[in-house]
Amino acid sequence: MDAAEAQIVDAVLRRHGIDGAVAPVNPDRPGGAWSVYDQADPAARREVTGVALAALAAAVHRPPSGPQRGFIVPPPVA
Repeated sequence: MDAAEAQIVDAVLRRHGIDGAVAPVNPDRPGGAWSVYDQADPAARREVTGVALAALAAAVHRPPSGPQRGFIVPPPVA
């Protein structure tokens, strides 16, 4: 993600109470790629983008409410 996308990701993570420091992969190149880390310190941080995005997906998943239409397809019989 770039810096603009990182700001959005950071805001959404905060809104859902998900920990993570969104920062540039290379602190000397803020115009480059960004990721989510467990802490802001570049010397001690660990990349946790996948974990943060999975937590976000779980936080925003809402099961459908009300009647649903569709087909139920049973698994193939072996």
